[in-house]
Amino acid sequence: MPVFKTPFNGYSVKFSPFYESRLAVATAQNFGILGNGRVHVIDLSPSSPVINELIAFDTADGVYDVAWSESHDSVLVAAIADGSIKIYDTALPPHSNPLRSLKEHAREVHGLDYNPTRRDSFLSASWDDSVKLWTLDRPGSLRTFREHAYCVYSASWNPKHADVFASASGDCTVRIWDVREPGSTMIIPGHEHEILSCDWNKYDDCLIASASVDKSIKIWDVRNYRVPVSVLNGHGYAVRKIKFSPHRRNLIVSCSYDMTVCLWDFMVEDALVGRYDHHTEFAVGVDLSVLVDGLMASTGWDELVYVWQQGMDPRA
Repeated sequence: MPVFKTPFNGYSVKFSPFYESRLAVATAQNFGILGNGRVHVIDLSPSSPVINELIAFDTADGVYDVAWSESHDSVLVAAIADGSIKIYDTALPPHSNPLRSLKEHAREVHGLDYNPTRRDSFLSASWDDSVKLWTLDRPGSLRTFREHAYCVYSASWNPKHADVFASASGDCTVRIWDVREPGSTMIIPGHEHEILSCDWNKYDDCLIASASVDKSIKIWDVRNYRVPVSVLNGHGYAVRKIKFSPHRRNLIVSCSYDMTVCLWDFMVEDALVGRYDHHTEFAVGVDLSVLVDGLMASTGWDELVYVWQQGMDPRA
């Protein structure tokens, strides 16, 4: 399957919601500690195992995450280590980009998520302990959500309720928010160590997953979150990113500092469906295609992006 080499360390990879073969990749120099960044927009070749770079955007600081617009097929947003969010249009040449730079966060922006239901807004999660709500047509944020006591690593919109989202933080909690309410509507004390990622189930809007430094993934039902629905153990180090399948209710994919990508069926006792050990450094970004069932992508600090079909060897 196709492999793409980046000059910097990979941080995030996202499939386009409009084009089956298109992905965006966020990268950062020197493992994101210090240095430049680059956003790559890449295309899979339909006739050969080759990934072509469509366009790239250079940044003065590392890029930690990317998110495609749900309403404009050529627009994406990038989370930058200097606390800014940059908006790019792939239909325009690099010198015409970024279209805008949004700078309100006091520290690194670590996570982004575009609203899949309303399609006009996105969230940013930052190490300044806050989440912000934005739209493309306004130069400032619509609202700031401040309740977490430590870095917010991830924010995720509910797939069915346009005003509801979740945030995952180093304060060991997942918080549920409704943008119409003054504060969070639920606090899930999910783990005893930092929570690095969260995601909603695409078929059951009451199910949410959390991934932690404690090496575990937990599935929660927000109607009764005292005890998790399922606990997935199998990673050897912190679980960096999780993503529910957009095609199958029971499947969730994860990547970890143990350099592996794992696929799970959280409804069965032997939950681990597949383990992929193709990365040679921390695996920190993973995604599943909304348009192609079973198509997966991952990136890591080994400067590689892999794209493969579920059940196949990414290195084949």
